[in-house]
Amino acid sequence: MSTKHHDPLVIECSRGPAIESTHLVDAAIVDASGKLVEGWGDVERMVYPRSAVKSIQVLPFLESGAADETQATDAEIALACASHNGQEAQVKAVREWLTRIDLGEEHLECGGHLPYHTESAAECIRQGDAGLPVYNMCSGKHSAFLVTAKMLGEETRNYIDREHPVQQRVSAAIAEMTGWDISRSPWAIDGCSIPTIGLPLHALARGAANIADASAQPPSRQAAITRICAAIAAEPFMIAGDGRACTDIISAIGDKAFIKFGAEGVFFAPLLSLGLGLALKVRDGATRAADTAIATLLYSLGLLGGATEEKLAGYLSTTLANWRGTPIGTVRAVLDG
Repeated sequence: MSTKHHDPLVIECSRGPAIESTHLVDAAIVDASGKLVEGWGDVERMVYPRSAVKSIQVLPFLESGAADETQATDAEIALACASHNGQEAQVKAVREWLTRIDLGEEHLECGGHLPYHTESAAECIRQGDAGLPVYNMCSGKHSAFLVTAKMLGEETRNYIDREHPVQQRVSAAIAEMTGWDISRSPWAIDGCSIPTIGLPLHALARGAANIADASAQPPSRQAAITRICAAIAAEPFMIAGDGRACTDIISAIGDKAFIKFGAEGVFFAPLLSLGLGLALKVRDGATRAADTAIATLLYSLGLLGGATEEKLAGYLSTTLANWRGTPIGTVRAVLDG
């Protein structure tokens, strides 16, 4: 299979007949060995995956036996991989999960904010409810970290620290799945306070490919990956929520692939039906461009067809409206063929 390489994917934002803004997107599709199948722009660029790699970060939760020991449900595993809206059902699930293992919201070290979901945030404000850690988009992942530490007899405090065994296992999983020597990487602190490790875009895509094609992974990891993929397919609402690209696209395409957004315009997508991995980064970090880019690339790969394409038309070409609701333009991708 020959490698195809293109200029950066261009996302155009129009107003009336003119292009008002453009966003450039770098993207890579690779196989599990790391071979580049198709690329757009700079596939070597170093990116912080942010929350896009949660499905890798939670592998130790399953591989350690913590998920089995605590009888983790599909909803909880999906929440562990999620950047959730903070909607009522999601918050309730996190609270019940923590309660079941004799932990509480006070043990979460992700920091608090109002729900990302507008209506849920408004309800919190009406009730005088300050932003709580359980509303944090990453509270599911942090719950998985806490469960793992507790089940392994480790200190649950400071589980966010780079030196803590929880984060040591997470960073090892990232290195193993991406095939990248993370000692060469820049390290920083993510919005939820855990380390985020810089990776070349092609290495990030390889991490997705090793989920889509786990045949080279040890049996325990294959089993963990299978369970993660099944949980996300079964509980797409938990991965993000209403009005979010991750939930809408996963709900539409089923077990063909799953996608996970990361802050600053990152997407991570194991293409399960193709055995390949896709990663992208919008150069200016714009979410509107990232949503359009991931939908467009999935469409170009034949994963959004027929009724699925109709359901997701709003991501392939997003209508822009003014405050009166008058359509004034679109956000769409320009493929160079």
